[in-house]
Amino acid sequence: MPYWRLSAFYFFYFAVLGVLAPYWGPYLESLGFGPRDIGVLMAIPLATKIVAPNIWGWFADTMPEGKSLLPLASVLALAIFATLFVAESFVWLALAMAGFSFFWNATLPSMEVITLNHLGDRRHRYGVVRLWGSVGFIALVLSMGGVIEGYGASMVLPAIGILLAGMCLSIVSVPGRTAAVARPVSSDGGARPLLQPHVIAFLFCCLLMQASHAPFYAFFTLYLEHYGYNKPLIGGLWALGVAAEIVVFICMHRLFRAYRITSLLLFSFGATVLRWILVAGFPEYLTVILLSQLLHAVTFGVYHASAIQMIHRLFTANRQHRGQALYSSMSFGVGGALGSLYSGYLWEQAGPGAIYVVAAVAASVSALVTWFYVRPAVRGIG
Repeated sequence: MPYWRLSAFYFFYFAVLGVLAPYWGPYLESLGFGPRDIGVLMAIPLATKIVAPNIWGWFADTMPEGKSLLPLASVLALAIFATLFVAESFVWLALAMAGFSFFWNATLPSMEVITLNHLGDRRHRYGVVRLWGSVGFIALVLSMGGVIEGYGASMVLPAIGILLAGMCLSIVSVPGRTAAVARPVSSDGGARPLLQPHVIAFLFCCLLMQASHAPFYAFFTLYLEHYGYNKPLIGGLWALGVAAEIVVFICMHRLFRAYRITSLLLFSFGATVLRWILVAGFPEYLTVILLSQLLHAVTFGVYHASAIQMIHRLFTANRQHRGQALYSSMSFGVGGALGSLYSGYLWEQAGPGAIYVVAAVAASVSALVTWFYVRPAVRGIG
């Protein structure tokens, strides 16, 4: 199993996110764009995440064994991103961001399939590969702040370009075989598994789980500032959450051996409800916020690793790319978009704490649907 080559992809992919998520807005502001234009440009990668994985997933599942579209997608992402170095107008930036993010968002679901198939019977070791994505994210979040402060927001572009080049090299170095594990192959084109009610129910739970986390990703920094936390402390709290996530990824193989996937999912849903109740009810207490950030280990780490495993078991060999694509687009795409929308609306209408109350409700619904419907339906595989 090419551990370091697989891990390198996750490092570079999420390192790009570690620059893009917190620092793309300040870069656009440095170009003279106002809040409205920045909001539109920031939304483009999220919109392509809904569409791109499914289109590329379908093509990937039709490729012959041993062939992969990942190198092409990564090279196109880098090539289109390079045009941003000379982009000046809003329209140019919007088109370039749409093209770049379309191909960039397409790479992760396919790499999840390749990683799980390379792991084979050791799929429970997924966490020790995926943890390098968290390392890449936290490394760039922490380092780019000082770089931008010293050299200006323009450093965002070369940083992302270098990281994308590293991602391309890591993809080229990974064997492209996408069917390393013998799985049943269906001839129905992949439609039937999606139509099964328990698969739809599980994807719905994933959508709600990401919608539950959207207030955290979009507004947690502003929320803490609202209660008087300073920026260095807020940065440290973000880093604590990712560090806790890394620890869980290291230990996930033991959890997979000891517990059923559905049990781990239910545990993560319950921890998510607790986390958002704490954030909504006790934001002025640092010890409570510290605890809520430590819970990120469960609410993201345990949940995401378990969800990836569940999708891998629900979709057969010639549907695996589409399965991971559906998980990505429904949760991080649709769920993230809906969560951001309700968060912004509720912040203005009902106050900051209300967004986390609704987040706790969304996670509760995920737990109920999983307990009463998904768990009995997948008893034999999860």
